[in-house]
Parts: sequence; C-alpha cells; structure tokens
Amino acid sequence: MGDIRRRGVVALGVTGLVAPLALALTAAPAQAASCTTQAGPYQKQVEKFLGRPVDGKQSAADCKAIQAFQTKHGITPNIGYAGSVTWGVMDLMTKQKAVGNKPNKDGKCPVNKGRIACVNLTLQLSWIQDGGKLVYGPVPVRTGRDGFETRTGLKKIYWRDIDHVSNLYHVPMPYSQFFNGGQAFHSVGLSMWNPPGSHGCVNMTTTVAKKYWSLLKNGDDVFVYGRKPGT
Repeated sequence: MGDIRRRGVVALGVTGLVAPLALALTAAPAQAASCTTQAGPYQKQVEKFLGRPVDGKQSAADCKAIQAFQTKHGITPNIGYAGSVTWGVMDLMTKQKAVGNKPNKDGKCPVNKGRIACVNLTLQLSWIQDGGKLVYGPVPVRTGRDGFETRTGLKKIYWRDIDHVSNLYHVPMPYSQFFNGGQAFHSVGLSMWNPPGSHGCVNMTTTVAKKYWSLLKNGDDVFVYGRKPGT
C-alpha cells in the first residue's frame, strides 16, 4: 500500500489453487535459528499437514520440517515450534485449496456487474469473474494486517501504474491497480502466506499481478468482503 502520486488529471476515485499452493513465492531466507525440542500446542495438526508421523511429540526431523516451512513463508521465530501462527497459515492453506474452482459458491461477489475482481478476506483469495463465469483464479493473496485492514465494499479501479513506488513506505509496487485510496492490487516478493499481512493493499505474486494487469482496466469493479483472520 502507498499513497498515490498524482499524474495529471486522476480519474475519480481458470487457474486453480493447486499451482499457487505448490509454488509459493519465498522471501529471502530468514537467518538460521536453533531448532526447539519442545512440542507445540498444534503439534499433531502440523505433523499431519507436513506428512510427518503424527504422534504429538517433537523430533529433530519434525523440527527441521516445521522450521523449513516457517522460513519459506517468513514466519518468525522460525525455530520449528508448532504454534498458533504456523498452524493458522497451514489451516488457511487447507481451506483455500478446498475452494477448488468455485470461489463464489456462496454468491457474495456480485454477478450483475460484468467483469469484476473479487477479494475474499476471510479466505485470503481473489479471482476475476464476468457475471457468473470464472475468468481467472482463485489465487491466494495477502491483504491488510490488523490496524491496516483492506477496506470492504464495492470499489472501482481508478488508476493504474505499472512501475509505482510508494511515497509512504518507499517500496516498489509493480503492476499497481488502485481501487480505494492508497489500496491497490500489486505484486510483492513475499510468500502470500507471510504474516501478519500488508499495509492495506492486496499483495500478489508477480505472475498473478501481471495477469490481473492484462485482464482489468480503469473503471472495472472490485468487490472486497469478509474479514482477514487476526484482524
């Protein structure tokens, strides 16, 4: 998320989850940390998710597997402890995958607007649909953290900047498509499951952000609903 640098007159303001889940982006690896010997409160659930023997006891192999997952997705401290944050990410991944190719099964994203980008904050998923037809997605996204929540409701894309840089946070925001104040779709070099979330923007992988850029235009609708876990 970043405040918008005005240029001239500013206008008023079916890929499934299998690939994104299997090919999650990673940030720069976190510094190696010591591995804990302590079992966490979600030990069995985490073991099952990772395909480890489910016994509820921490082993050296368990710890290394958990630690690798934490490092990949920027979960700190990455000491291999099966705590609530680690399990929360895993549980979200499982729920995302279960959606399959019917992200709007509950009908909450409007089907009477033509082409529209939908964002389900509860499941951290986004997709593009045209009426009742799924055009692209659903794909995992990373939305606003507690205190910087991505605002809900029906919006419109009103400004696009392929090489935007945030004046507020001084970070690149490639393929930015703004739909609500400083909140935009844009790519980041982080895992989509990296906690605690963005400063309000809807973060995407570069591949997804490029696809959204090609499929959307100024004036297209965006509908954001639900509530991000932890906010």
